[in-house]
Amino acid sequence: MKNIILSLVLLFSLLHTAGAQNDPHAFDPPWNKPWNDGLSFTVAGVDNVPDLYGDISDPELVVFFAGNQFMVIDDLLVAFKKAYPSYTRIFAETLPPGILAQQIDHGALTMGNMRITLTPDVYTAGKARILEQEKRFSRREVYAKNQLAIMVRKGNPKNIKGLADLSRNDVLVTMPNPEWEGIGKKIEDAYRKVGGGALRKKIMEEKVDDHTTFLTTIHHRQTPMRLLYGASEAGPVWYTEAYYQQMLHHPVEMVKLSEQENIGAEYMAGQLKDAPHPQAAHDFMDFLVSHEAKAIYKHYGFITD
Repeated sequence: MKNIILSLVLLFSLLHTAGAQNDPHAFDPPWNKPWNDGLSFTVAGVDNVPDLYGDISDPELVVFFAGNQFMVIDDLLVAFKKAYPSYTRIFAETLPPGILAQQIDHGALTMGNMRITLTPDVYTAGKARILEQEKRFSRREVYAKNQLAIMVRKGNPKNIKGLADLSRNDVLVTMPNPEWEGIGKKIEDAYRKVGGGALRKKIMEEKVDDHTTFLTTIHHRQTPMRLLYGASEAGPVWYTEAYYQQMLHHPVEMVKLSEQENIGAEYMAGQLKDAPHPQAAHDFMDFLVSHEAKAIYKHYGFITD
């Protein structure tokens, strides 16, 4: 009887694995567990909005986060609500910082058939982008740091060892678009650091032209999904993005970059001068630089020292 039970367990496991491999949406986001105190209706590949969080109706705080911090949001906002229990309705977005900046400029964002006209109280992005727009803000704070890595398929079948390997013609690369994703510019700087303008040109021009480099619109979703579904073989990402996919036990691996080829980044938050909820913005800025918030960021692989 014991052997029969073990055989059934093994069979179930094999069927489950095969089913996941055959499911065209097996790795679709949201990768977190969405907040839910009402009806839940998320349909993979159809109605799935992983980068909008919380209460879009009459929020008491609105935060636009640089998208690569998406994995932190649930824990961070739960902890903020616990520290400041008077705030019960919070709305957050985790889209590329360049898109968020355009949303602020235009006063609205349309996603599918939904139009969002909320003005953020706090906007976070790379330090350089915040400083470029410093006239928008009444307060600025650095709260976390990151560095680059390469995400590859499980087993690293192309034997990727560093950024130079992404120039190989046999490697399908997913690359953040520098036009609206700050990481794209950082990676271009890293290419120049490793192989000069020739390496950047090979990956960002020649390989784009022959379709062996794919430029993303929202890399923190597209890069892991393209790797998980077999459309790409490697993608330069923030360290924390590869780290998070491994936390989820998805079939990807991380290639760490040496100090000689890596480039770091600092994340900065800005409280907008015209924040609709100035006290909430002030309280959230205080919380973001607190030991509790830094511990949450550190748990997901960010540097907080």
